[in-house]
Amino acid sequence: SKFLNDKWMIKHGFLNDIQEHKPWWWNIKVQKLNLSAPLILLPEVSCQKAIEILQEKGYDQAPVVAESGLILGMVTLSNTLTSVLAGNAQFSDPVTKVIYDQFSKVGLEDTLGKLSCILENDHFAIIVHEQMQFNGNGSSFMKQMVFGVVTAMDLLTFVSRNEK
Repeated sequence: SKFLNDKWMIKHGFLNDIQEHKPWWWNIKVQKLNLSAPLILLPEVSCQKAIEILQEKGYDQAPVVAESGLILGMVTLSNTLTSVLAGNAQFSDPVTKVIYDQFSKVGLEDTLGKLSCILENDHFAIIVHEQMQFNGNGSSFMKQMVFGVVTAMDLLTFVSRNEK
């Protein structure tokens, strides 16, 4: 059962950590990765434009976020190209036709250990930060802001540069 799997429990926030012999970086916060601000695409961007933007800016993937701030998913260069070449999407289609809507989120205060467990199964995780927003009548709500996208390579680079 997945409930007996410690890595699944950590990934979904039910366990803090289980490793007895943790690496030196295990309890360091995600915010220490110092990632650059992500490139964000709006849902109406076409597949063609998304490919051009990702190639021009040197990114492999980008979050797709609605104007409301709702994170819709991730678009990747390879998935977009594959979908278009296979005929499952047209260059003129919006990127929402080719996004991954299954993705993991981590907060800035989460540990690199939790991130490591997520990246064992996922190619990337979206780093989010919750912000309280107020509307005109004074009521408030929590909104998640995309703070970055992190890959296993980002984690490996951090660990190798800071090896004790």
